[in-house]
Amino acid sequence: MNARAAPPIFETFGCRLNAYETEGMKRMAEAGGLEGAVVVNTCAVTAEAVRQARQRIRRLRRENPGARLIVTGCAAQTEPETFAAMPEVDLVLGNAEKMRPEAWTPDFIGAAQRVTVEDIFAARETSGHMLDGFGARSRAHVMIQNGCDHRCTFCVIPFGRGDSRSAAAGEVVEQVRRLVAAGYNEVVLTGVDLTSWGADLPGAPRLGALVRRILRLVPELPRLRLSSIDSVEADEDLLAAFAEEPRLMPHLHLSLQAGDDMILKRMKRRHLRADAIGFCARLRALRPGMTFGADLIAGFPTETEDMFGNTLDLVEACGLTWLHVFPYSARSGTPAARMPQVAKPVRLERAARLRALGDRRAAAWARSRIGGREACVVETPRTGRTEGFAEIAFAEARAPGALTEAVVAGADGARLVAAPA
Repeated sequence: MNARAAPPIFETFGCRLNAYETEGMKRMAEAGGLEGAVVVNTCAVTAEAVRQARQRIRRLRRENPGARLIVTGCAAQTEPETFAAMPEVDLVLGNAEKMRPEAWTPDFIGAAQRVTVEDIFAARETSGHMLDGFGARSRAHVMIQNGCDHRCTFCVIPFGRGDSRSAAAGEVVEQVRRLVAAGYNEVVLTGVDLTSWGADLPGAPRLGALVRRILRLVPELPRLRLSSIDSVEADEDLLAAFAEEPRLMPHLHLSLQAGDDMILKRMKRRHLRADAIGFCARLRALRPGMTFGADLIAGFPTETEDMFGNTLDLVEACGLTWLHVFPYSARSGTPAARMPQVAKPVRLERAARLRALGDRRAAAWARSRIGGREACVVETPRTGRTEGFAEIAFAEARAPGALTEAVVAGADGARLVAAPA
């Protein structure tokens, strides 16, 4: 009798959405009976992410010499020829194809062309692969939207994800209801361009309406959180929901990218510096205690030291707590790649300064919470997550997934430290 082949190995690069989709691929591979494969779900956001994926593919091939090695994800979609040229790779699978159950069967994998990548802009499906239960036991992510209709000059993601498309509100509500019934105490709505949700649906509903509908129709949901949003797209109902719905968590991660108006224009962003500052101030007035994170790019083409200084200043002006910093990375085919480039050492140095500022801001915020009481959802026996998205360390083990409260006794950098219960 032959020993049963090993289950597929999955490696994920990039964003939470990729991790969500990897979980979906795992479940489809299990249901389809696929065994003994190695799957790499790639990211295309930076050239470094692609380099790391290629490096990992080579290592995985050495570690798994007889396995069928499949590469998928955004980098596989945007530059399939790069991975098809690697002798270690057996199959390059596009972003639309990877979420089809039939793709994760031995028959499909065995018969597929070496490069199986369709036109992502022809994709229309969004919710067919919605997952019940992705995430830590404490938190489940619900993908309500995919793709992006905008064309920022630095970004290749629309070419990896396609145009914006939304999951129907009823399907989202039903999934949230199932997740709560399964024991999840926090649900996170996620997507590529979350605030564009609904534009392609009948009546063009807005994200605020979906948030209100979830909270109204699933009253047993304790905590609803939004992932990254584009503040310029936030509708009035969404802002009102933050003011009026205590179950909507007081934390937002913003796609800001820069704090200088000229750089924002050259990025083809749809907001200016004053818009970002005004948004944060208005929302903080509506919901005192709001915390904000942001994506920021250092060293965008043509950025001078003064322009970069405006981005540093924006961190203070917006009252940002959590920073996600990228040194600019030129992506082939994007308009920004043809602009005058900032020297790579300067980009890296500016990114380091921006990260250091972020570390100081987060640490100062954590110290400001000492002595207060925080509502938390337990992630691991010794750690939890507050409403403002801070990690908190517990003095004693608590049940993962449980809702609890803790008094903050100290801070370790950006991490809160709870007093013994």
